[in-house]
Amino acid sequence: MMRSKIHKAVVTEANLNYVGSITIDKDFIEMVGLRKGEKVQIVSNTSGARLETYVIEGERGSKQICMNGAASHLIGEGEEIIIIGYELTNEEITPSVILLDENNNFVEYLEESVELNKLL
Repeated sequence: MMRSKIHKAVVTEANLNYVGSITIDKDFIEMVGLRKGEKVQIVSNTSGARLETYVIEGERGSKQICMNGAASHLIGEGEEIIIIGYELTNEEITPSVILLDENNNFVEYLEESVELNKLL
């Protein structure tokens, strides 16, 4: 089940020389309930690329979204992405979803629904 989602984040850096992962501003991590080291799916709205990696905490308040290591070949600086965390469970989950603007400023919490998906 989807548990966490950061929608429309913009990649601020792509660093091939870093050892794997995605660096995310600690504020965003806490807002959606992601965990350091958690496996996440990254989807590029810009190129359509999809990949899986793990979370590294970035500096709080930095608005940093950095694709590290080999992932930087698939998703580069300036691309708009979605970051999704999942949880294995038999229970229903109400996901925590945030929307960011083009400068990675928090806009609002979103509720996943069919109607919302038609608007975005």
